[in-house]
Amino acid sequence: MSDLLLMLAEDALFSAIPALGFALLFNVPGRCLVFCALGGALAHSLRSLIMYWGVDIEWSTLAASTLLGLIAVYWSRRYLIPRPVITIAAIIPMIPGSYAFTTMLGILELHGGGYSPELLSKVIENGLTTLFILFALSFGLAIPSVLIYRGRPIV
Repeated sequence: MSDLLLMLAEDALFSAIPALGFALLFNVPGRCLVFCALGGALAHSLRSLIMYWGVDIEWSTLAASTLLGLIAVYWSRRYLIPRPVITIAAIIPMIPGSYAFTTMLGILELHGGGYSPELLSKVIENGLTTLFILFALSFGLAIPSVLIYRGRPIV
């Protein structure tokens, strides 16, 4: 149990740093920086915890980004902050960079080195994983807004 808590605390710390960095890059107001860092740390740690329980990364990402969307709706109402200010920086640590990079390397290797069934299956698997994680991030952030603001007029 202690190892799990240490892993989650480390994960939260190392995912709050890029969330905070991207918030600074996007010129987020100073009073909102803590929400971006907390959101990134919470969402990535939840995804790691769910993956620790044996759930695939795609479903873990969907659950974590949905919770982040719900929390962002609450924080945006409570502290009068636009929701995207919190969510955009907070999901940055969950972007599937390693899967996308491996996909691109595989495509370049297919182009330069020739075809092999193992390489093609690796490229397709990593590409689909990248795509599904990006869909999970998008839908996870959109689901709370659609459910909460469903009955309100647009204008």
